[in-house]
Amino acid sequence: MKKEKYLCIHGHFYQPPRENAWLESVELQDSAAPFHDWNDRINFECYAPNTAARLLDNDKQIINIVNNYSKISFNFGPTLLSWMEKADPMTYQAIIQADKESRLAGGGKGSAMAQAYGHLILPLANRRDKETQVIWGIRDFEHRFGRKPEGMWLAETAADTESLEVLAENGIKFTVLAPRQGKAIRKIGAETWENIPSDSIDPRRAYLCKLPSGRTINLFFYHGGVAQDVAFKGLLNDGINFANAIAGSFENIDTPQLIHVATDGESYGHHHRYGEMALAACLDHLEKNTDIQIINYSAFLAKYPPQWEAQIHENSSWSCVHGVERWRSNCGCNSGGRPDWNQSWRAPLRETLNWLRDELIPIYERKTEGLLKDPWAARNDYIQVVLQRGNEPLLQKFIQAHASRPLDEDEKTQLLRLMEMQRQAMQMFTSCGWFFDEISGLETDQILQYANRAIHYAEQVAGVDLHEDFLQRLEKMPSNVYENGASSYRKNVIPARVDLARVGMHYAASSLFEEYPEDLEIFNYQMTSEEFHRYEGGNQRLAFGRTKVRSKVTLSEKHFSFAVLYLGQQNIIGHISVNMPQADFDAMEAKLIPAFEQTDLGEVVGVMQDYFGSERFTYWHLFNDEKRKILGEISERSLRATETVFREIYNDNYQLMTGIKLSKIPVPETYLTAVKFILNHDLVAMFSNGNTFSIRTMKRLIAEFKKWEVKLTNRSSLRLSITERVHHELQLILQEKEKALERMRLLNLVMENLKELEMDLNIWKGQNLYFSASRQMKRFQYSIHWWAEWTKLGRHLGVKANNE
Repeated sequence: MKKEKYLCIHGHFYQPPRENAWLESVELQDSAAPFHDWNDRINFECYAPNTAARLLDNDKQIINIVNNYSKISFNFGPTLLSWMEKADPMTYQAIIQADKESRLAGGGKGSAMAQAYGHLILPLANRRDKETQVIWGIRDFEHRFGRKPEGMWLAETAADTESLEVLAENGIKFTVLAPRQGKAIRKIGAETWENIPSDSIDPRRAYLCKLPSGRTINLFFYHGGVAQDVAFKGLLNDGINFANAIAGSFENIDTPQLIHVATDGESYGHHHRYGEMALAACLDHLEKNTDIQIINYSAFLAKYPPQWEAQIHENSSWSCVHGVERWRSNCGCNSGGRPDWNQSWRAPLRETLNWLRDELIPIYERKTEGLLKDPWAARNDYIQVVLQRGNEPLLQKFIQAHASRPLDEDEKTQLLRLMEMQRQAMQMFTSCGWFFDEISGLETDQILQYANRAIHYAEQVAGVDLHEDFLQRLEKMPSNVYENGASSYRKNVIPARVDLARVGMHYAASSLFEEYPEDLEIFNYQMTSEEFHRYEGGNQRLAFGRTKVRSKVTLSEKHFSFAVLYLGQQNIIGHISVNMPQADFDAMEAKLIPAFEQTDLGEVVGVMQDYFGSERFTYWHLFNDEKRKILGEISERSLRATETVFREIYNDNYQLMTGIKLSKIPVPETYLTAVKFILNHDLVAMFSNGNTFSIRTMKRLIAEFKKWEVKLTNRSSLRLSITERVHHELQLILQEKEKALERMRLLNLVMENLKELEMDLNIWKGQNLYFSASRQMKRFQYSIHWWAEWTKLGRHLGVKANNE
């Protein structure tokens, strides 16, 4: 009798939200360098490579590239997919396509699972928030994958009976839990429950969970041992070992059995480099060499409905042995390994956010009276607006569907502020805020941004000031770094606040350097320039104008007049005013222009103060990315001067340095500093797009690095530049005809010489392009010389050409 063996590997792909709560955009994060932010970095290392995972032969040459998502079960955090949809649409579409491919292979049963929307710990949420989070997760999934989800992932697999009830009530058929979350089992139809020791539930089958309401939901308890080995014991170091570990988990029985593993998806490429390749190799080996069938949860459930029932431990989870205590108490679970730190801030933080949520509920209900038919049904439906920001017809449709009467523009803005207040009130419970060690950590700062914005909306819509009480509560929360939670909040959270005036200031200051169109989007704000003038004189610039700033989120808008003076370096003096009369603006213009043209900057400052008053803004009011951009431009000018000085030292003293070195005398550090700067600068410049490769120069630079024994600086940034340049060169080779052969010869020489730098390159983008192009080529279309260079290039990239 054929033994039915099935394998399902589930990846939970999620990142904490990183968007500024006001801008709804991720600002630059230095710790993720050379990438813009951690989403960007992890996408490069994990999410994108899993859409094109390499399979290697015995010579470590790529023989196939596969989309892992089409072979595994997976869920993506909705907030992460929202980011990816804009930041990397190719990877986003490959993930959507993977689900379609899995449906074709799985009899219509797709691999993608939904996720409760905002990564809240559902057992710690109130009933209404549970419902909204599940409904939003379903709607988000339908919007992206074009089908109804059968399964839903719960944040941290945290579960209680009420959460399971909400899943079942909304048509979810199954969820995945950790083995220790199983409490008792029995054969369907049996009367007696069998209590099971922790972590000992049989994971090889699905279980039915009967709920108090009479509804049911199916449960899968993943294989804890293999999951632990994947996450923490190096099982991803070798795909064949991974496959053998899975194969060895099956038992010699005749009943169908499912081995399924659930881990953080970031294990496959981010936590474990090349983990996506190990995953691909594992699945490929099992499919070709064993009788184990790859399947997803939906397909397995359709084939083998549960024969057993299960009960769960209430308030249990997968990453805290104490259940859900990690998210509401100092349970001892942490991630930093600092024995002198404690997490006694967790309980008061949870209590404070519960207090804030409960204070906002009556405000929401009271202020939506006369505006909405059913405020909670409207909140559940608001996700359609969140998913398609800026879609005015859809927004108007939402308002018409839920408003109790026609609303004027001010009432619409009031309504949207109320909806956003509730959205922020849910986002402030994102689990990551409690997961780590310290209240001043980035993740806790993030959820406090959401709380701060919810408080701001409450003041706008109801004139209720909750901020002082909030601060007093934060002052009672201990910190391992600051005096208390309020100290961190004042330093790290309050400065991130943005209003329409700050957006206007940003527009005014950045207009000194940017050629803006009349209509411009800055993050989630729409700028409409009504009048703009800019004058330049040497390093000084003057800009002034009138503009309208409109929030795409709440539709609130203001008209501003501004004037801003740039004095060089980072010195900016600016003024902004709401609704300045046109006559005053014209009078100011008549005085400003001649004053600036006569280089009387003191008079320019005086005129601005006459019309705007003494309150002004500076460079510090710019948003972080623009601030970095302007500082980068200023620094670039200074660095060009520095480069000139260092190059003179390098050139003028080269023979002297050589003589010193030959005499076995240490070369002065000042000289070596110049050498290091010039060699690294020239090497990076060589790989910048647009610069011509020179093999002679490259060989000289490599020889110089060795001669002077100086190190490459910022290897990660150089590695990324090389990765992008190789991909760019391949694109040009495939586009060009006459120059393609010569360009390919040059790229081969570059790749050969790069070996001298001993850099561990991650050139998967170029490998993808080469692989897909090679599979479409017909040998007779190319000369022998062309094909020889193409094959050589494949060897450098580690990809077999289709003629090998």
